[in-house]
Amino acid sequence: MDEIFNRNALFWGEENQNILSNKNIAVFGLGGVGGYCAEALVRSGIGNLTIIDFDTVSKSNINRQIIALNSTIGKKKTDLFEQRLKDINPNLNLKILDDFYNDKENLPNLFDKKFDFVADAIDTMRSKIHLLEYCYKNEIPIISSMGAGNRIDPTKLYISDLKDIENKNAPFVSNVIYQLKKLGITEGITFVTSREKPFVQEKITENEKIKTNSGLDIEFNKIIPASTPFVASTAGIYMAYYIVNSLIKEFKR
Repeated sequence: MDEIFNRNALFWGEENQNILSNKNIAVFGLGGVGGYCAEALVRSGIGNLTIIDFDTVSKSNINRQIIALNSTIGKKKTDLFEQRLKDINPNLNLKILDDFYNDKENLPNLFDKKFDFVADAIDTMRSKIHLLEYCYKNEIPIISSMGAGNRIDPTKLYISDLKDIENKNAPFVSNVIYQLKKLGITEGITFVTSREKPFVQEKITENEKIKTNSGLDIEFNKIIPASTPFVASTAGIYMAYYIVNSLIKEFKR
């Protein structure tokens, strides 16, 4: 066992540490939520990781994203995470997809090997619903972020099955629930969401144009949420915790 993970093993044991080293996880989205999730997974000892994101760092990311610095503005998030995650664990088997996941095309070879778990930190509604539906129908365990934007209090976050979500009237939450219900999905997907009522000083939208690696042009209006340094990072940690805790065997405490 690598010395990097000795302190983990002191808690959950060497057998579980070895289990984690053989697991294969995918993280969709490397923003405020997904970035912290990916890093916590690697620091936990996950041995095989796929990261998916198409974006570059912008100045507005600096308040909450772990790889966002003035020195990294304009750089690809996947490139930055490749360097950072391999610096944490040089033996990490890391697969990188620098592309936009969408409902119109499949990223090449993405699901050739079934993932042990998927972390969804996508903030585009159609892409999120498509991924959730795919994982649900193909029995791939997934945990999804739903409720990090427009909030300040990380203590209001909680982990819940779809059927048990409490704050069903929050706009983004209600939309996700509605879209999944149309697909016949009313339970069996895990979410990290918040009991805090969303708030924003001003509603801002912008038009986003994306060209995928295959040449597909995608255009949509994007609502710009308020984002604080506290909630997105905590949501990402919650997701990583849930994944790891689901994968390891029960141990004596």
